[in-house]
Amino acid sequence: MTPDAQDAPVPQVRTGLRAARAARLISLFELAKGAFALTAASGLEILGPAPIRRFAHWLIEVFRFDAHHSALASFTRRIDPESVHLAAAVAATYGLLHLVEAWGLWRSRRWASWLGCIGAAIYLPFEAFALVRDPGWVPLAVVAINLSIVWILARDLMVRHRAGLVAAPH
Repeated sequence: MTPDAQDAPVPQVRTGLRAARAARLISLFELAKGAFALTAASGLEILGPAPIRRFAHWLIEVFRFDAHHSALASFTRRIDPESVHLAAAVAATYGLLHLVEAWGLWRSRRWASWLGCIGAAIYLPFEAFALVRDPGWVPLAVVAINLSIVWILARDLMVRHRAGLVAAPH
């Protein structure tokens, strides 16, 4: 195999302009989520625990929670440099994963469709529970968006499979 053949793009299935636009739109959505998560991780590292503690204490005062026995007070006592570093690492990992997914979807990669489909599907039971527990337009919109993402990416995978370009995963 020549070096040029190794670098050649993966064959793509023509699923229509509408499907390609939908995948690009999902890619931009994932890019925004990844950028937001990386910004949050950076903010946690730059600010450290002191502003977070001050904000939590402010919330306790504003909402008149018990300053010693509320869940927020317990949370505030656990804020230290190590927990902030851990939260920043989790946010950065989450952000990087979404940026990789965004790149793969933009480039019409099969693995990115799998990643996006599985990732969005994981949230659906929790979002459906939130919708049932507290109905409203926001939880309904979140469920609708994630159902759309799962449907679009699953359809992409099925079209690719039917075209014979992708074997079923093992």
